[in-house]
Amino acid sequence: MGLYDKYPPTDAPHSDVEDIKRRSNYLRGSLEETLKNPITASIPEDDNRLMKHHGSYMQDDRDLRAERAKSKLEPSYQFMLRVRAAGGIVTPNQWLMMDRISHKYGNGTIRLTTRQSFQLHGVIKWNLKNTIKEVNDALLSTLAACGDVNRNVMCNPNPYQSEIHSEVYEWARKVSDHLDPRTRAYHEIWLDEEKIVDSRDGEEQEPIYGAVYLPRKFKIGIAVPPSNDVDVFSQDLGFIAIVENGKLAGFNVAVGGGMGMTHGDPKTYPQLSKVIGFITPEQMIEVAEKTVTIQRDYGDRAVRKHARFKYTIDDRGLDWFKGELTERLGWQLQEARPFQFDSNGDRYGWVKGSDRKWHFTLFIQNGRIKDIEGYPLMTGLREIAKIHTGDFRLTANQNLVIGGVSSQKKKKIEALIEQYGLTDGLHYSALRRNSMACVALPTCGLAMAESERYLPSLIDKLDAILDSAGLREEEIVIRMTGCPNGCARPALAELSFIGKAPGKYNMYLGGSFSGSRLNKLYKENIGEAEILGTLEPIFNRYAKERDAGEHFGDFVVRTGYVPEVTDGRSFHA
Repeated sequence: MGLYDKYPPTDAPHSDVEDIKRRSNYLRGSLEETLKNPITASIPEDDNRLMKHHGSYMQDDRDLRAERAKSKLEPSYQFMLRVRAAGGIVTPNQWLMMDRISHKYGNGTIRLTTRQSFQLHGVIKWNLKNTIKEVNDALLSTLAACGDVNRNVMCNPNPYQSEIHSEVYEWARKVSDHLDPRTRAYHEIWLDEEKIVDSRDGEEQEPIYGAVYLPRKFKIGIAVPPSNDVDVFSQDLGFIAIVENGKLAGFNVAVGGGMGMTHGDPKTYPQLSKVIGFITPEQMIEVAEKTVTIQRDYGDRAVRKHARFKYTIDDRGLDWFKGELTERLGWQLQEARPFQFDSNGDRYGWVKGSDRKWHFTLFIQNGRIKDIEGYPLMTGLREIAKIHTGDFRLTANQNLVIGGVSSQKKKKIEALIEQYGLTDGLHYSALRRNSMACVALPTCGLAMAESERYLPSLIDKLDAILDSAGLREEEIVIRMTGCPNGCARPALAELSFIGKAPGKYNMYLGGSFSGSRLNKLYKENIGEAEILGTLEPIFNRYAKERDAGEHFGDFVVRTGYVPEVTDGRSFHA
C-alpha cells in the first residue's frame, strides 16, 4: 500500500527534500539571492537541492580539503554542470561551444557521461550564470539534467542503421521535450526572463509533474536491437525498437529498472526492467507521460532511498502497474514482439551507414576529453569540429561518434585524425575498450574510493593476466564506480567494482554481455592485490574451459562462481 492510498498528496508523510520543493515556488527558492552572495563560494543545502533541477551539483575538490582546512579556508567549492542533449546528438557548433566554456569557466576538460550528456567540472559560483547562458545560446540546456524529474532521454547511436536511428532519435527528442519541466524559474534565474511575482497564485503550473515534481529522478532509454548500448533494462522506462521489413514498427515497453543501492541496506538493490507490451511510435509520448504520472502519484515521498520507480513497481506488482497504465491511457498495450540483443558495446573506427554517410567512433577512456602529453585529443576534436558538417554523437559507453561524414569530407577528417593521433582504440585490449568508470574522486561528494583515476591502471595489470591467458581480444564488460549509486551501471557488467573505502572495492561477477542480467557480489572490501589474485585463476580457467562463443559473464554463472540474477530482489540473497 502506497502513501496516497492512505493520504492525499498534500498531507502524505514526506522527506525534507519534499518540503524544500514544496516551498520552492516551482524550483526558485532563494537561488537568485544565494548566487549573488559574495561571502562564500558555496550555497546552502536547500538551494543545492534545487540546483540539481537546474542541472548542477555543488562539489568541492576533496584533494585540497585537508590543506585548505589547515589554512583555515573554506573547502574549494565548485560546481559540476551537466548539459543535456537528447539522444546524445550535438552539432559541431555546439561541440565548439562546450570546448570554449570548458576553458573559459571550467577546468579545461569535458566529461562525456554514461547518459549521453556533457559534464563540466570546476565552475565557480560566480560563473554559473554566464556558463548556463552560453549553453542556452547554443540551443542546449542544463534544465532537468539532474533533479527529481525525467533526465536526459537516451537513444542508441548505432551508425549501421542510420535511417532507423534517425527516426528513433526524433522520437527520443519528442519525448524529452514533452517531459521537460514547464517552470519559468530556469529562464528567470539564468536567462534574465521577466519574473512571475509568485507562481503559487495559479499563474504557473506543472501539468505533468505538479508543484513537488517526482519523488526521485526518472530515466528513459531507447534501444535499437541487436545493440543494447543504452542498457535499456537499467532504465525506469525503456523502449525497445521493433524493426520489421526494414521499417520502424514500434516499440516494446519495459518498466522498473534502476541501478542505485546503498551498501549494507538489503532493502535497496539494482533492478532490471520488465517488458510489458508493444506500442506504435505515435503512442510513445502518451505512454511516457502516463508512466511518469503514475510514479508521481504513487512513488515513496517519505524515504528517498525507496523512492525510485523500481520500488513502486516491486512493492505493488507488475499487474497493478499495467492496470493503472491501461486506466490512464484508456487503451491496452499490444503483446510484446520478439527481439534479441547480442551486445551493449560500441563499434570502433569507420562505418558506412545505410544513409551512405560515414561515421567514425573514437574510444574515449572513461569519457574524459582533454589534451595529455602525446595525445592532443581535445585539440584534435576542436579542429575536426571546425570543418565538420555532420554531427557528434555521445554514446552511452562514454565514447564519441563523429557522425554523418560525407565522402567529400571524409579525407579531410581522416587527415586530422592522423595528424592529432586520435584513436579508434583498436590497439587497446578488448577489456579496456569495454570499460567504463564514474568520475568519483576528487569532485564527487559521494565517492568512497577512486574510479576514473584508478580503473586505467587496474586494467593495465588485468591486461597482463589476460595476455598470458591468451584473452587479450576477448571482450569482457568491466565497470567501476566510487560508490553504489550506479552511475556507470556497474550492476550490469560481467565484472565490476563498487567502491567501499579508499583503495577497497566490492567485486561483482556474472552480468551478461548484452546487459540483460545482473551480476552478483563475489568478494567484499578487497584491495588491488586480492583483486588480481582472485581474478587470475578465474581468467585462466575461462581461457581453458569456456564453450565456443561463451562470454565471461555466462561462464562464471555456468561454472558456479556466482548464481544467475535476473531480479534485483535476489541481488543480496
